[in-house]
Amino acid sequence: MAERSQYEELARQISAIGAVKREMARGLPPECPPASAAVLMLLSKHGEMRTSRLAELMAIDMSVTSRHVAHVADRGWIERHPDPQDGRSRLLRISESGERFLTELSAHTTESLAAHLHDWSDEDVAQLNTLLSRLRTSFGDCRSRGGQPHETTTTATH
Repeated sequence: MAERSQYEELARQISAIGAVKREMARGLPPECPPASAAVLMLLSKHGEMRTSRLAELMAIDMSVTSRHVAHVADRGWIERHPDPQDGRSRLLRISESGERFLTELSAHTTESLAAHLHDWSDEDVAQLNTLLSRLRTSFGDCRSRGGQPHETTTTATH
């Protein structure tokens, strides 16, 4: 097990990731805030779903999710239609224009990362990808579990 000071430094580094995310978000087109990009990515990855499922995947309140859905729907990036199993509910799916826009966003993000990490080796980038994936797994990646809390068999000590 790592020393306490290493966990303290890790906590500082994780907090600083917010600055990296904000810098990357500055490069997004003004009509696409980060939450809109997240809606598009999740619909592209997971396919058609209800707003409630999207809220779970985004780990945010339904009312906030509804605002994000309205934003992307107003731009034609998603389609909404009645759920055949429950006519009161709506199903969301990414539209063709949403897929095209998401492809552009993905290319822009990739270019931004490449520009900022130009002096990193391929091995360093691969190691960062591996370690970040492992970190998410250790905490239980709520995006893949639908926002359910991570269950552990050990007790955390502070």
